[in-house]
Amino acid sequence: MTGTPANRRLGLILAILVLAADQFSKYMVTVPFGLKGRGQIVITSFFNLTWVENYGVSLGMLTADTNMGRWLLVGLTALISIGVTVWLWREKNTQDAFGLGLVLGGAIGNIVDRVRFSHVVDFADLHFGEFRPFLVFNVADAAITVGVLILLFRALLVRDKTKVAQDA
Repeated sequence: MTGTPANRRLGLILAILVLAADQFSKYMVTVPFGLKGRGQIVITSFFNLTWVENYGVSLGMLTADTNMGRWLLVGLTALISIGVTVWLWREKNTQDAFGLGLVLGGAIGNIVDRVRFSHVVDFADLHFGEFRPFLVFNVADAAITVGVLILLFRALLVRDKTKVAQDA
């Protein structure tokens, strides 16, 4: 079973755009804004740029505080990226290809950080007073989250009823 060339292109172009936006935003907060040396820049009453060196993955799990752990996380994330690429290559649904492109671009963006810096650069700090609904994140994290939500939404709520009826 093979996906459509248009879906492959969509997913790969989106992955490249996410990777570029992620790396550009990290460059901006690191070099011109000098966020690492400043720690935090208040932008609005609900959004700050806050320097965080993330040595783990989602929600601080799998923290890699050794060089070996770092490379194991790079390898694990690379394997996941390969799996997402294979899925994208076979995907026939445009919305799923869109979600997969977001996930792939975000995963590669965080791999690049881990290879270059030994950690992922997180900086987006969304808050409402003292309430912080998210950990400090970056463009790659946001893309991965949105991509996974698209895939979950489609898988759980927008199933192709014709295909489900045929499978039964």
